[in-house]
Amino acid sequence: MKTNPDFLAAVPPALWPYCRDLGKWPERWMGEEEDLPPGRRLVEYFLPFLLDLAVSGLSKKTIRKHVDNMWLLGGEIVRDLNEEPSLRTQSAEQLVRKEVDDEGGPLIHNGSEDEQRSFDSTCRKFYRFLAQPHT
Repeated sequence: MKTNPDFLAAVPPALWPYCRDLGKWPERWMGEEEDLPPGRRLVEYFLPFLLDLAVSGLSKKTIRKHVDNMWLLGGEIVRDLNEEPSLRTQSAEQLVRKEVDDEGGPLIHNGSEDEQRSFDSTCRKFYRFLAQPHT
């Protein structure tokens, strides 16, 4: 497996309590080596939202829940890449916009109703974040 030692070598300190392993997410999602580049693009696309969560004033438990759900979202998107390899060439924004909207995210594999509700809540929050102007 080819790794990129420079990819997110330094997780921003604000995220340390929640996802010190952020740079390893693409490898954990990967089914095939071709999944690494889109996985890295997803992490980079998720990063502003994750940082916003970290400084949001929400409880640590709530932030961790959202971070875990973002990890799950990336995994679900990468799963889709294995079913439709042509999606690998799309930008992270295109991949996310295909899966996330104002109602939530994709159906999670092997998840309970409670897990799906939590996941959809995070996806709606991410959707609203993406709709805001950012400087």
